[in-house]
Amino acid sequence: MESNRLDGRPTVKQDVTQDTTERPGTPETQSDVVLPSLGFFGTLRWAWTQLTSMRTALFLLLLLAVAAVPGSLFPQRPANPAVVTQYIQDNPDTGPILDWFQLFDVYSSVWFSAIYLLLFISLIGCVIPRAIAHFRAVRSKPPRTPKRLSRLPVHGMLEVPADQARRTGLTPATAAEQAAVMLRKRGYRVDVRDASTDRPSVGAERGLAKELGNLVFHTSLIGVLVSVAVGGLFGYNGQKIVVEGDSFVNTLIGYDSFSPGSNFSDDRLEPYSLRLDSFDVRFDREQESHYGQPLDFTANVTTQDGPGAPEEAQVLKVNAPITIGGTNVYLVGNGYAPMVTVRDGEGNIASEGPVVSVPSDGLYTSLIVIKAPDAKPDQLGFVGFFLPTAFVDEQGVSFSRDPDPFNPQLNLNSYYGDLGLDDGTPENVYVLDTADLTELNSRTSDDGGIVLGVGQTFDLPEGKGSVTFDGLKRYVALDIHHDPGEVGALVFSTLALLGLTASLFIGRRRLWVRTGEHPDGRLVVEYGLLARGEDHRLPAEGQAVEKLLADRWLEPQGGAGEHKVPEAASSAAGTGQSHHNAKDN
Repeated sequence: MESNRLDGRPTVKQDVTQDTTERPGTPETQSDVVLPSLGFFGTLRWAWTQLTSMRTALFLLLLLAVAAVPGSLFPQRPANPAVVTQYIQDNPDTGPILDWFQLFDVYSSVWFSAIYLLLFISLIGCVIPRAIAHFRAVRSKPPRTPKRLSRLPVHGMLEVPADQARRTGLTPATAAEQAAVMLRKRGYRVDVRDASTDRPSVGAERGLAKELGNLVFHTSLIGVLVSVAVGGLFGYNGQKIVVEGDSFVNTLIGYDSFSPGSNFSDDRLEPYSLRLDSFDVRFDREQESHYGQPLDFTANVTTQDGPGAPEEAQVLKVNAPITIGGTNVYLVGNGYAPMVTVRDGEGNIASEGPVVSVPSDGLYTSLIVIKAPDAKPDQLGFVGFFLPTAFVDEQGVSFSRDPDPFNPQLNLNSYYGDLGLDDGTPENVYVLDTADLTELNSRTSDDGGIVLGVGQTFDLPEGKGSVTFDGLKRYVALDIHHDPGEVGALVFSTLALLGLTASLFIGRRRLWVRTGEHPDGRLVVEYGLLARGEDHRLPAEGQAVEKLLADRWLEPQGGAGEHKVPEAASSAAGTGQSHHNAKDN
């Protein structure tokens, strides 16, 4: 096929049609292309690419949340080893299997740590390349000006009349410089191109904070993971019950229960002390519908931040912890601690002091267990209830009618025998196992149960001893928490929220302005905008830029947003109008 070129010389264009039809059974249908094997290092690169993709990071984050669920379904050995042991004994078939899968040690298990570590590596692999790319983008100039701005989603054109351009000394170069100044004030970073030509242009870009926010978000997630890991490795959590007048010293033996971190050392315990001077509870005495409901709990304590340090009086309330020795001390519970003295059959004191009772209702009807392993000739045990304000109903059953101790009373059953404390097996101090004990007296026995008011003594049957209700104190349950990573977790969580907000609501936009002069003297200004991603506010930004340029170069015509030029120049040199067009993406 022949065709004529613009210079008159003929050219020949030849179309070559290839037969691409495959014929089964022919050798040509067999592909000669052999794909190279990845090899060891190629496989590693492929695995690294998959691991550091954003999709994998999101999947690992979801998997970590799912992997934490068993920690809420099954008892955890670090928090309560006795419950785990009992669970395995009660479930001999499934218990050992669950233990083999480390479901009783979820947060320190191999599989949970593997997910945690993979997520950490994935986030680092995501952030570092993007941070490098963002650093290069910040240092680089805005992208080059497109040849056809009319193809952009939002574009427009302004025409400055020739006489106005001459009167103001406006040229394509000065117009480009002025546009750069205006866009810079609007938050764009600008670059003037081709200033010495007859078609200078301005490249502008803003919204780099969007990607910065994205990087801050992902970097903060790494910071949160590190902070949580630091808290899990070096932190600790403990519980302590303190009776009025008693003290707590921050040592391992001072805790009732203690949950250390994986790399905890007792050298990290700050040697502070805390004494409970008094504990006050204020109940509602005005509203009948809420009569007796607690209104306020106040613990007056004296703290000493180390040996030789001055004592300091502080107030501890619910949701208002005190900070001392790098720990936060929380008030999490309270109750009554009756003062009880137990004498054995030989008349010696076998047990003396406050006994912590466990409240069972809002009226502080409390379960109480007393163990006297030093009693002779037989060990003694008591179980029953403490009633702050005791009343007796028509059936002769005692109950409490008020949480305040207006008529405190102890109702006990007594036992003797082996308490099971000598074989070294851990026992719950709030539970008395009566299976191997012999009952001395109870409410249903001939001797009746033990009913004691303050200052009263009851002699046990068979000369086994006596029990005396000496007085009443209150106690508080404290939760002592040390987490060296909590400040970091708070800071990074806040930064993650701010970064996520910036990445969601800041739009990244690019804008170009090209100026030129028409043969009749008019100055033509063309602009176009392009968004990175979806940005429904781009047309509004285009209108704002159009108004900014029009207000700068076109003369106002009465009403807001309208411009005009002198009539002598309007017909020959344009009308001084601006044109704006926004395309649907």
